[in-house]
Amino acid sequence: MKIGIVSVQGAFIEHEKMLASLGAECVELRKKEDIERNEISAIVLPGGESTVQGKLLRELGMFGPIKRLIESGVPVLATCAGMILLAQHISGDGTVHFGTLPVTVRRNAYGRQLGSFVRKGNVSGIGEFEMAFIRAPFVEKTESRDVDVLSEVDGRIVAVRFKNQLALAFHPEIGEDTRIHELFLAMIEQSARRKAG
Repeated sequence: MKIGIVSVQGAFIEHEKMLASLGAECVELRKKEDIERNEISAIVLPGGESTVQGKLLRELGMFGPIKRLIESGVPVLATCAGMILLAQHISGDGTVHFGTLPVTVRRNAYGRQLGSFVRKGNVSGIGEFEMAFIRAPFVEKTESRDVDVLSEVDGRIVAVRFKNQLALAFHPEIGEDTRIHELFLAMIEQSARRKAG
């Protein structure tokens, strides 16, 4: 089981370290060949700059292969910019990247004064979690009854799950709490069992 961590820009190394600490095998995806050479069981789309990441993924020939993996049901953990890459709609912006997650997100939703902050909130199935928001988006609205809202902070949706996609506005890779990544590993195991069965 190999987790492909998109490593073209952003906070990918923190995800890699946390997943490795839980015993997962990770491979950094920097070019198309990294996807073709490895049997990828799951994908991490890290925080960073969504516009830059989208541009680089296309230029490096990675966009199509990653989108096909997501559409085929490969589990995905997307944080911050990753959530924007998955979204079907970006509020006030006609740009669509993968468009596999039926939500509308608002980019840089908290503005300059709240550009970065930490807040404790409840995550469904996990409990209280310390959430680090860094120039974070949030989900303005969900567009399918199949989207499960996992967490809201101050009345704003900050974590959702849709089928194989787990998308968060915050950064669970920062700090010591591994429970979000454990949830993701459980999603991967469930996916593997379904394929084997």
